[in-house]
Amino acid sequence: MSKRYTYVIIGSGPTGLGAAYRLKESGIEDFIVLEKEAYVGGLSATFTDENGFLWDIGGHVQFSHYRYFDDLMQKALGEDGWLSHQRESWIWIRDCFVPYPFQNNIRYLPREIMWKCLEGIIRNHTNPVVSKPENFQDWIGIVFGSGIAEEFMIPYNFKVWGYPAEEMSYLWTGERVATADLSRVTKNILFDEDDFSWGPNNMFRFPKRGGTGSVWSAVAGMIGAERFSLDSEVRGVDPERKEVVLGDGRRIEYGVLLNTTPLDTFVGKVESFPEVSVRSATRLKHSSTNVVGIGLKGAPNDRLKGKCWMYFPQANSPYYRVTVFSHYSPFNVPGEGYWSLMTETTDSERKPVDQADLVGWTIRALIEDGLVDSEDDIVSTFVYRAEYGYPTPSLDRDAILEDVLPKLEKMNIFTRGRFGAWKYEVGNQDHSFMQGVEWVDKMVLDVPERTMPFPNVVNAGGKN
Repeated sequence: MSKRYTYVIIGSGPTGLGAAYRLKESGIEDFIVLEKEAYVGGLSATFTDENGFLWDIGGHVQFSHYRYFDDLMQKALGEDGWLSHQRESWIWIRDCFVPYPFQNNIRYLPREIMWKCLEGIIRNHTNPVVSKPENFQDWIGIVFGSGIAEEFMIPYNFKVWGYPAEEMSYLWTGERVATADLSRVTKNILFDEDDFSWGPNNMFRFPKRGGTGSVWSAVAGMIGAERFSLDSEVRGVDPERKEVVLGDGRRIEYGVLLNTTPLDTFVGKVESFPEVSVRSATRLKHSSTNVVGIGLKGAPNDRLKGKCWMYFPQANSPYYRVTVFSHYSPFNVPGEGYWSLMTETTDSERKPVDQADLVGWTIRALIEDGLVDSEDDIVSTFVYRAEYGYPTPSLDRDAILEDVLPKLEKMNIFTRGRFGAWKYEVGNQDHSFMQGVEWVDKMVLDVPERTMPFPNVVNAGGKN
């Protein structure tokens, strides 16, 4: 016999937890969260390796566009549960560290490379392109000039996304990318000034204990263990009977269904969903994220002092970003005398990675880049591959979403979240959580959603 709930939520990442929390907060108890893993948190989970080092699935930090989210984070871990940090992010390029954002700090580069970058900005300023860019690569050239494009933006973005910039839309950029300001860049060069302040996360928080996953475990605890069915993978959805079929054969009836799992595979599980739209959804592109954690004895060398995370556009390394994870919290390592680096490497259909050699390549590159002094200092390694790491804003993404999402909603099936809605521009933890919250407000209170349909509005600045 199947069980019935008014609201069934698939996935217990931040979006699913946001929906579940808001339902309970609204006095609604008739819901269940189905999670295929034995833990909650999705891509925001934290793991502890056999040597006592903690590892997130990527370099998560806590900053927010929403007062509601901020209040919940405080409630989840308490006043003493957070550590605050000033962001110090850097780019390792041309054998030197350049402060982020790159375009505002090109004075750190060798003089001929600095001039190459500045000249590109000047040319764009004196001969502005008035035509609309066709893709992300066009946009990069128009906004930053050929020098910065060639030196940093093109190679770095390929390492992040795993797809050439000409195959991507530029419409996602918004607050995610600092544009080039000729006056600001020139002033920084002439007066030898650093420019660290740009960005929505120039200050961030991190949990004192338990990594990012501790936040979402706490939120799940506030919702109640009885509202979760772990180890429950969804095998199929019957929209006519309004049933979810689980891998173990159980059937769960629903009134309304919220999916937060990857849209491209989810639609294939929905019976009678138009085949043309299933094929359309499979054209959505994504990349995978490989997290390689390196636990070390001793202390970071002086080059890493104060640094939070670093970007690596050059081809000698597999990783695009390295986080000094032990800087986030002293409890991310087993105790005094240890520290840790967490690296992220993308792979995709356009950028394959040799998984067998990834750890070895990572260690060799960390030594070559001067982050690790000796392989003898390494006491622990950790590897985690997230098949779905980044939802790629491909050129046809929006057209696919405009086809697929309305058809699902006609079946009383809604899909939200980093991969449920496939919008990287609102794919951070706060965005994802609020997509769940706003979906409940839409269902229960008939309040229009903001985050998923209007990314530029919620990212425009200020707290929503």
